Amino acid sequence: MLRKYDRPGFTLVELIVALSIVAVLAMLALPLGKMAVKRTNEIELQRALRTMREAIDAYKKLADEKKFEVDEETEGYPPTLETLVKGVEIQDKDSKGKAGAKKTVKFLRRIPKDPMTDSYDWGLRSYQDDFDSDAWGEENVYDVYTKSPAIALDGTKYKDW
Repeated sequence: MLRKYDRPGFTLVELIVALSIVAVLAMLALPLGKMAVKRTNEIELQRALRTMREAIDAYKKLADEKKFEVDEETEGYPPTLETLVKGVEIQDKDSKGKAGAKKTVKFLRRIPKDPMTDSYDWGLRSYQDDFDSDAWGEENVYDVYTKSPAIALDGTKYKDW
């Protein structure tokens, strides 16, 4: 015969202590989760910036090699980010150096999404703009940056990356 103290199960005090311990552990894990999400967004931001900057450099290289005609006011940089997606038409040359068929060279498949602002709206700088200027002169696209005012894990501003 079981007495009332020999019944299997937990007492109310044991349940409250166990739930308190679980709650404290969850509160300790929450900042770590937020930091992991922020770190992932930073990696995505670095990847997006690198991709767009490499595309701008590839466009500039072809423009400097005179593979296609550019407006002199652009200094050989693309006029917009959309130009990198649409591409440019270049004259293909055969092995003897003679002009061949024209082909379209695209530098980006699409404009990447800014993980910090969750939009496709990037900050742009022209070659003629001051480096610390937030206003785009619209002459060309020399550089891109995020419009997020947030601070990175290393203490720098995302827009300075």
